[in-house]
Amino acid sequence: MSTLTVACPNASYNKTRKITLIALFAAISTVLMYFEMPLPFMPPFLKLDPSGVPILLASMLFGPGAAISVTMVKDLIHVLSTTTGGVGELADFILLSTFSIVVGYIYQHRSDKKGVLLATLCGTLTCTFVGVLANRFLLIPFFSKVMPIESIFAACAKLNPAISGLETYLIFGVAPFNLIKGLVLTAFTFLLYRKMEGFLKHYLIK
Repeated sequence: MSTLTVACPNASYNKTRKITLIALFAAISTVLMYFEMPLPFMPPFLKLDPSGVPILLASMLFGPGAAISVTMVKDLIHVLSTTTGGVGELADFILLSTFSIVVGYIYQHRSDKKGVLLATLCGTLTCTFVGVLANRFLLIPFFSKVMPIESIFAACAKLNPAISGLETYLIFGVAPFNLIKGLVLTAFTFLLYRKMEGFLKHYLIK
């Protein structure tokens, strides 16, 4: 089953409308990333924001490629004011791109409410796993060039004494954070999909 495309007989109008909608998703996602909040007992630089919701919706409507483009635009804009040396934006790009690929692929094969729920839950589990690997082999080594790794874990231990090193950071910091973030994005995406279902049926076709 193919992804949703704009229902219009004029190919040029189709393309323009699609680009406009993708740009709108990118703008909304960029703004939403500023509404970030820390979670209790989580490392202070791991913050939750709702910017992934428009990205997941874009993946369902136009496919993972469009969603990855939205993510890239959003993170490139935010890297201009980064406080993590670009590591936070890199992590965001990796995880949301992974999330959108899983969601887009599953939604292509099952584009109903149950399909949306299945896609986002599978995306959550995949991101939790990928997040651990990315932090272990890429993000933490990269971040340690910006800040001494001992300082990173010391800051984490102040909020969560269970974190004392790399392995405990991955187990008690990264994994639960990405799981919580994925579940929050799943809930919001599912609720918005239900609200937008009539709009999608009216303006879009498979």
